[in-house]
Amino acid sequence: MARDFLPGFDRHRIETAPGVTIHARSAGSGPPVLLLHGHPQTLSTWLHVAPRLAGSRTVVALDLRGYGDSSKPPGGERHEGYAKRAMAADAVAVMRALGHGRFAVVGHDRGGRVAHRLALDHPQSVERIALFDIAPTATMYARTDKAFATRYFWWFFFIQPHPLPETLIGADPGYFLRHHVEGQSKTPGSTPPDLFAEYLRCYSDPACRHAICEDYRAAAGIDLEHDAADAQARVTAPLLALWGARGTVGQTYDVLETWREKATAVSGRALDCGHTLQEERPDEVLSELAAFLG
Repeated sequence: MARDFLPGFDRHRIETAPGVTIHARSAGSGPPVLLLHGHPQTLSTWLHVAPRLAGSRTVVALDLRGYGDSSKPPGGERHEGYAKRAMAADAVAVMRALGHGRFAVVGHDRGGRVAHRLALDHPQSVERIALFDIAPTATMYARTDKAFATRYFWWFFFIQPHPLPETLIGADPGYFLRHHVEGQSKTPGSTPPDLFAEYLRCYSDPACRHAICEDYRAAAGIDLEHDAADAQARVTAPLLALWGARGTVGQTYDVLETWREKATAVSGRALDCGHTLQEERPDEVLSELAAFLG
């Protein structure tokens, strides 16, 4: 039997748009905080963080559309079905369905990009925002060089027209996923076998792999259009940026400076790890969140 990585958390399936149902888990009481995972994870990535946060807050974790056990809707001609705007709207709908009109949001990787768009599109809903191991999407594309393109090759592989990346990944999803997870993490053993198996369960679904590619295609297209339209907009909620000192983002960008170009109140620091902070350094993540969330 598969392990439940968030025991004691209630399960929800919430319709957020026609044909889109989001899988979420919740527990705890107190001020609400929303947790958004990245690629190739699911909400189970918060196994070390969510239960302890739920001791003092109401914690909601969800699977982004296309990931985990959430719906995999069509992307559309311009991949608008996976625009971060659509994913952010899902998140707001889930929180409202659970009775939370205003909340803190914590996003890792793709979830951080959704959180950034959420804070721009729904500022009245966002009390505070914490982003893990990302610089802004538009900034990363604008400053791409050979070193970044080599280390983050999937940013440019996933956006190739369907069905090229889907077909090649589908030849051996387990190999591709293990190469990705082990390459991103700098803490051996931080993604244990049963957690990796949970990620692989989802990654083995062709609909999930296609949705992931649509997510990245949207990031390289319609998301950049939305970012350009909001080039002068700033996130006004307090923003915490944490990143892995041994990861690509931390070694490529002045992370705080990139976010100070996008938000009015930015703080944060590097942790001694790679990309997946919540799995590699959960105690430090919890300490930082406790201080930031109050």
